[in-house]
Amino acid sequence: MKKIYYLSSCSTCARIIKELKLEAQKFEFQDIKTEKITGKQLEEMKSMAGTYEALFSRVALKYKTLDPKPAAESEFKKLILEEYTFLKRPVIISGKDIFIGNSKTNISSAKEKLK
Repeated sequence: MKKIYYLSSCSTCARIIKELKLEAQKFEFQDIKTEKITGKQLEEMKSMAGTYEALFSRVALKYKTLDPKPAAESEFKKLILEEYTFLKRPVIISGKDIFIGNSKTNISSAKEKLK
């Protein structure tokens, strides 16, 4: 499977998609704002990532307003399913590899694997 979960309104996601040439590689694109993540999709991502927490974005504006902050895996899962902004973006899946977020290290790893 070749898939990317992203936000079409996110300039960082757009830059990464272009940099990695994902359209040319025939990736399936899912804008998480207009096409909500399903429980099954989140389970697949979690099985590859190891934890829901690894998929959770702490830089989301809504995270700052949470009180109390999530601590358990079930809380991370619930929040990601309820609100798309809590998914760390982009999430790129290529075969058995998953790349989560936009860190330079992560994107360069994705670039290397997708050659």
